[in-house]
Amino acid sequence: MSTLVLEMRQGDLMVVNGAPIRFRNRTRVELTAKARFLFGKQILAPDMANTPARRIYFALQTAYIGEEDERERGLILARELIAEFQEATTSAMAREMLTRALSAAEMDECYTALKLARRVMRHEEVVLGIPPVPRPTAEEAPA
Repeated sequence: MSTLVLEMRQGDLMVVNGAPIRFRNRTRVELTAKARFLFGKQILAPDMANTPARRIYFALQTAYIGEEDERERGLILARELIAEFQEATTSAMAREMLTRALSAAEMDECYTALKLARRVMRHEEVVLGIPPVPRPTAEEAPA
């Protein structure tokens, strides 16, 4: 496996295999083994999961970077939320992306699932006329 090097800023948050890590100063992180991780704006705080698409993203996020016992519950919840969203939406594009996202998550390709879910979130924001999810400042980022 190749090594991944990430540049992290002071206050950035990263979750690796379910463990949140906050950086106190600017640093470079080198991941030399397979890990489930998200960082920065990829992480959705629980209190920001306040729309149907955002709740789906949060459930998929939990299925990806949650602790071992949380992952299966996150996937079960994602299935339920996706079914509800697909039944309620008139957008064929959103339904198709969520079908692909769920398929990816079920094949343990959760990062791909999250990218698709984020596109549905952006679509929802435009349709509903709501502001995008704000990126938390270092002081506001979840612990």
